[in-house]
Amino acid sequence: MPAGLDLFSFRPRGTVRGAVLTLVFTGVLATAAATGSLPRQESAEAAQRPAPSPAPDDTTVDSAALSRAAAAAMADGKSGKKAAEEFVSRSGDRWGAVYDKKEYAEFEQALDGSYTGVGLSAGRSGTSGIRVTRVHADGPADRAGIRTGDALVAVDGRPVDGLSVSEVVSSLRGDGVPGSTVVLRVERGRAAWTQTLRRARLTTDPVTVRRLDDGAVLIRVAAFTKGAGARVREAVRAAPAGAGVLLDLRGNSGGLVEEAAVAASAFLDGGLVATYDVRGEERAVYAEGGGDTGRPLVALVDGGTMSAAELLTGALQDRGRAVTVGSRTFGKGSVQMPSALPDGSVAELTVGHYRTPAGHAVDGRGITPDLSVGERAEERARTVLSGLGGGS
Repeated sequence: MPAGLDLFSFRPRGTVRGAVLTLVFTGVLATAAATGSLPRQESAEAAQRPAPSPAPDDTTVDSAALSRAAAAAMADGKSGKKAAEEFVSRSGDRWGAVYDKKEYAEFEQALDGSYTGVGLSAGRSGTSGIRVTRVHADGPADRAGIRTGDALVAVDGRPVDGLSVSEVVSSLRGDGVPGSTVVLRVERGRAAWTQTLRRARLTTDPVTVRRLDDGAVLIRVAAFTKGAGARVREAVRAAPAGAGVLLDLRGNSGGLVEEAAVAASAFLDGGLVATYDVRGEERAVYAEGGGDTGRPLVALVDGGTMSAAELLTGALQDRGRAVTVGSRTFGKGSVQMPSALPDGSVAELTVGHYRTPAGHAVDGRGITPDLSVGERAEERARTVLSGLGGGS
């Protein structure tokens, strides 16, 4: 997708019931947080801190004024991207971000479910510094023996103390070229060592499916990257007749709303998924018809369920299609659109907010599940699903 292309791409109502978005709610994608992806975003785990206070009237950025500020900086021989970053920072747009061409290309690749890196996600754990929060199976870090929970002390000889997670991820990503190397200083307990890793092109699998002992089907969606919605729909169609579905959206930090709408279509026979506004103009997202409306369904959510995943959760909950179990979701219900800048960089700017079918705002509030549980959430969800007749 070229920089600056409007991510609101609509299909005619005669083709699909309503407008299906390719809108990106740019909450932190799990794939994008992985090493070598969006260096300006923190990891999914790092993003699971408490949501900010409700702010449905977030200040939106005047894209024309932003472009003028970048152009003025360039005329003075300064960085247009840096000027744009400062402009967005002062605006109060909590989710606004500015990417150069290379970073935006990585962003798009992350939405395709692939990235260049060493195969680990980094996050800040309290005051204990930067730690590995996820390791990509069979990636360079995994093959080198790096594990979740290991502390990152330095990257290419540069101590990570005082660096943000995004700066650490940017260092790990480096030039984004497969085959290039990065040197990590790692600690595990009292042990410490230096490890040289070679970056590789990695592909993520956003949807995993497995059959549970009681006959129910567990569908875990890690992110709504391209193709994830169709994978969910295929999994539901392939499930044995009468088998319940446990839809695990924990830690799903968002992605493409078009994919979330397709996933909703697996369980709904058309109808409203969400409404949203773009600079005051209200629009809507609809599911396609023909979904499985009778199969028992439980959606499992937590504080890492964000953005497009919250949109899906809200639709299933408001329309009485699923029992939701877990803890309150993150509360990222703002809408971003890209704006091209004079130097070729791209600004993702907040233009509005979305609401669930019942009209509930999500931004800064999140979604409270029908059954709020902390520990053993999956076990409780399976019990609920069994009670709905979803087990053998």
